[in-house]
Amino acid sequence: MDVRPLRHRDFRLLMASGVITMFGSFITIVAVPFQLKQLTGSYVAVGVVGVVELVPMVLCGLWGGAIADAADRRRVILWCEAGMAVCTGGLLVNALLPHPAVWPLYVVAAAVAALDGLQRPSLDALIPRLVPREEMTAANALQGMRWQVGAIAGPAVGGVLVTAAGVPVAYAVDTLTFLASIFLLFALRPVPPAAEAERPSLGGILRGARYAWSRPELLGTYFVDIAAMFLAMPMALFPFVADELHARWALGLLYAGLPIGALLVSLTSGWASRVHRHGLAVLIAAGVWGLAIAGFGLAPDIFTAMALLVVAGGADMVSGLFRSTIWNQTIPDHLRGRLAGIELLSYSIGPTAGQLRAGVMAGATGLRGAIVSGGLLCVGAVALCAALMPGFTRYDERTDPHRRSAELQQAPAG
Repeated sequence: MDVRPLRHRDFRLLMASGVITMFGSFITIVAVPFQLKQLTGSYVAVGVVGVVELVPMVLCGLWGGAIADAADRRRVILWCEAGMAVCTGGLLVNALLPHPAVWPLYVVAAAVAALDGLQRPSLDALIPRLVPREEMTAANALQGMRWQVGAIAGPAVGGVLVTAAGVPVAYAVDTLTFLASIFLLFALRPVPPAAEAERPSLGGILRGARYAWSRPELLGTYFVDIAAMFLAMPMALFPFVADELHARWALGLLYAGLPIGALLVSLTSGWASRVHRHGLAVLIAAGVWGLAIAGFGLAPDIFTAMALLVVAGGADMVSGLFRSTIWNQTIPDHLRGRLAGIELLSYSIGPTAGQLRAGVMAGATGLRGAIVSGGLLCVGAVALCAALMPGFTRYDERTDPHRRSAELQQAPAG
């Protein structure tokens, strides 16, 4: 694995903060659907979490991108992290009540989605200010590993906590991890906006959207990811899959399966710097994701299901690695926040809306039918994207003029 970006102090701090935050957040990702299943027993009630997250994510993601271009990105990240700590504390209070209510889970899910939408563009736009451009692919792999470590340990611990210690303990641990993350983020140096930054405005957001629309390789990354995640993201159904396979003990492992595969790719990602046809790599990886998810829906036992989730997670990491590289290598710094807001929509709308799709289809066609059909539809959608967007399929970083232009604007790494 290429670890050169870890030479940079602020990148190390951001990595450490992210590992801690992801660990706690994935505990809550296990706890919320588990609690909803306990309180309602409904596929749709679990899937509706995605609906209540969608609108705040869209609105705040776009506005968060404009803020990231106009404000100190460190400060934006800190305030949002503090807000999410308060939200998780609210889940804890509700879970400690003699009769926990269902509605606070949806309200907090919406609030966290809004804060995540505001924060994520600043996080994504911060990376190119911390490492040099030639280390961008390596930095993306390390950032992916940050997510994966939390996503493996968090669900594994979360599954044990919710079943053995109870949902309140899971929420309490997540709250403490937010506080630890905030402590590390305070040590980051300020990251002021670019000299040509403009104040947040609807016009500025629209200018960012027009720029994205003018770049077929960027549109390709958005469409492929939305299709793959909307059609073939099965996480909302994991509590029911564990029951179907008579393996309730493995609920946390199901949530960890995707990030385990992603971590294996990250740990061996030195090869990625030698790949230059990034668009083609994204398309192939998304197709493998769909096939693996379809196989997961047909798995006869928990061990086969886990193996296929690992394959799917590895494919998703390959896709994400090259999508992030295209974004970070070719987008000008003064537009990076707004484009990061659009990117946030592309990799958040799909999974968020996909939770509802999975829940509704499972209620209509059965658990396995919902998962298998989603995986196959994903493969078809990826093939359609490849046919309709030849510019994305042909994208080559060695000859792309946008990359050469952005290199001239690269700020020195700290």
